[in-house]
Amino acid sequence: MVVLIILVLVLVSLALISIYRLVMLRRGGTAAILRVLPAQGGQGWRHGLIRYDEDRLVFYKLTSLRLGPDSTIRRRGIEIGDRRAPVGDEYDIMTDEIIVTAVADSDGDYELALDRGARAAFLSWVESRPSDRTRRLPGM
Repeated sequence: MVVLIILVLVLVSLALISIYRLVMLRRGGTAAILRVLPAQGGQGWRHGLIRYDEDRLVFYKLTSLRLGPDSTIRRRGIEIGDRRAPVGDEYDIMTDEIIVTAVADSDGDYELALDRGARAAFLSWVESRPSDRTRRLPGM
């Protein structure tokens, strides 16, 4: 009987987490495919949504039960690398409309696959960040 109660509680918890995650994803964002580097070939890509705020980009995987974002890329210190078209087996999950962009911040290296409009929005978000020279120093 105790095992049955524990099993029911676990299943209810998983259902509540799934519902919470679904609500988070339904709030909107930009469709994206992201992978954390290093990765081999077409491995490591995850479908999800990105959202922007003042200081960071957050990525929510579609298939995750995590309560918060699965990856976070900090706006300060972000570096945009080369762009490329999908290659090889990446075409299994991407189309010719997708542009893969290398992105790095102080926490890691990523590849972000976006369509042209979403990539333009991403680059605008990066380029509109305040300059390090214009930031106020503490105590001023």
